[in-house]
Amino acid sequence: MSKNNIDQNAISDDNLTASILKKFEISALNPMQEEAVKTIGSKKDVVLLSPTGTGKTLAFLLPLIESLDDKCDEIQILILVPSRELAQQIEQVVRKMGSGFKVNSVYGGRAGMLDKIDLKHRPAILIGTPWRIADRFRRDNFPLENIKTLILDEFDKSLEIGFEKEMSEIVEALPNVKQRILTSATSDAGIPEFVGLQKPVFLNYLKEVNSQLTVKIILSDDKDKLKTLDGALAFIGNKPGIIFCSFKDALQRVSDFLSEKNIQHESFHGGMEQIDREQALVKFRNGTIQLLLATDLAARGLDIPEIQFILHYHLPLRKKEFTHRNGRTARMNRDGIAYILHWQEEELPEFIQEIAPENIVLENQQKGELPTATKWKTLYITGGRRDKISKGDVAGLFLKQGQAQKEQIGVIEIKQNCTYVGVHAEIAEILIEKTNNSKLKKKKVRISVI
Repeated sequence: MSKNNIDQNAISDDNLTASILKKFEISALNPMQEEAVKTIGSKKDVVLLSPTGTGKTLAFLLPLIESLDDKCDEIQILILVPSRELAQQIEQVVRKMGSGFKVNSVYGGRAGMLDKIDLKHRPAILIGTPWRIADRFRRDNFPLENIKTLILDEFDKSLEIGFEKEMSEIVEALPNVKQRILTSATSDAGIPEFVGLQKPVFLNYLKEVNSQLTVKIILSDDKDKLKTLDGALAFIGNKPGIIFCSFKDALQRVSDFLSEKNIQHESFHGGMEQIDREQALVKFRNGTIQLLLATDLAARGLDIPEIQFILHYHLPLRKKEFTHRNGRTARMNRDGIAYILHWQEEELPEFIQEIAPENIVLENQQKGELPTATKWKTLYITGGRRDKISKGDVAGLFLKQGQAQKEQIGVIEIKQNCTYVGVHAEIAEILIEKTNNSKLKKKKVRISVI
């Protein structure tokens, strides 16, 4: 190849990257992303360690998208993730990049028949949880020899929750993997031998992020901290945040208490149905609710907006989980605050004592506004990507037929079989009345408030 051709390809790659960054409203890659893109682009095995919220997904996708063969009709990249939410998130990122390559995600909580439909025409990029991917490998007789790149995203979490057997089975089934990429937000996880790393390059940015996280303790006079929670939320004010509980039963008790106080919130934990978990995150992302009440399932790997605080109703047992929870705020060099709701008779864990956080006595503090209903509602539409419906189709229906104003329509999320739209609360019912049972593309859709 001539030098001119090489230079022209470089220009083309730069233009592609610039185009993708524009879609994500990013002016430039951060240092971690720049080094990761360069290193992954060199085809070496890579272990990327970087805190939650620093953009690891885009860092590994950018060079890999550029390496795909558009003449190949089989799976070329396999991405294993610990949770269905992370699988969905990465799929959304790939679609937003607009590369033109087919991408699908498979995970528990949805019918296997949907997987078969999605994978009938193989995607260039397949994303999934280890259990579901291993299951598909056993059931489906599609070629695996074109999978040249394997990504284990948040690999330590997959190992922690018991996916080692499935991950090992998957790795063994791939005959032609040339590049392996592992990511994590922690540095204390061992890498199993079955991964087969070949002279890996370690990129460790765990101490490089200049976020400003402040940790404060809100003291509770009572071992039962519900009453103090009410006061804590009044002190914090009407801001977007996550309340972490360690147990599902306790979370439900806190949720019931918040409902009695008419404090708007959504719950998020592993015992919920997939559709309920999905809708909770959608409503949190589009501003319909300000509070997410969650277990450690929400501590990492989720696509959620920048939030202003974390509140630990229960502290986790280990420093690692505490770090992951706090990683939902103070992201990408921004400020954030983590509150610990603490019964004053109980001894704090050593990893909290090392921080020496400030103590807050609520009776000495001025009260703010409790979280209330926002100006947004979420509409559910019974048609999605599989029906060839686009964001433009949905916006057009609401603007023209629904006679909504542009500023009254918020975040539009297109899923495989449905669509979610944030709209101003005062026009939600009017929009339903004007647009329900309308056609989007060729599908007649039902529209309702969730």
